[in-house]
Amino acid sequence: MTLGLFDQFLSPVFLGIPLIVLALSLPWILYPQPTSRWLNNRLLALQGCFINRFTQQIFQPINPKGHKWAALFTALMLFLVTLNTLGLLPYTFTPTTQLSLNMAFAVPLWLATVLIGMRYQPTHALGHLLPEGTPAPLIPLLIIIETASLLIRPLALGVRLTANLTAGHLLIQLTSTAV
Repeated sequence: MTLGLFDQFLSPVFLGIPLIVLALSLPWILYPQPTSRWLNNRLLALQGCFINRFTQQIFQPINPKGHKWAALFTALMLFLVTLNTLGLLPYTFTPTTQLSLNMAFAVPLWLATVLIGMRYQPTHALGHLLPEGTPAPLIPLLIIIETASLLIRPLALGVRLTANLTAGHLLIQLTSTAV
């Protein structure tokens, strides 16, 4: 059976069932559940220490109103770190190389950022649509261009991230087949 270079990025299928569901649910199964005991085991203590330290490092420079995002970002970070670590194992599938997963994370977070910025700081958010010192005849055209670039941003960044991951994996595969 001859495989192409890009066949490594296909989502594996077992009996017609895509295994991406298993790959996405496995990280949550690996983390232990908190118990009602007074003393935790070592794994729970390590997990709690890691989450507390991560949250402290990320949110130390942010003002306290932004701390309500701590649970979301910590869960997202743990999920992505676990997925990428599991992808290092031989003959495993890394779901973060799929454009659909990257876009599924990028679009809602981008939309939340834009909507919250528009809600709490509308003049600052709308000020990004028009550069300072723009000549009056160019104002309508620049607002349309900047709005289009704002709307295209998550797609462009998702495609760039996927392309960089794909290029890295292709480079590793080409190097390993050359050896």
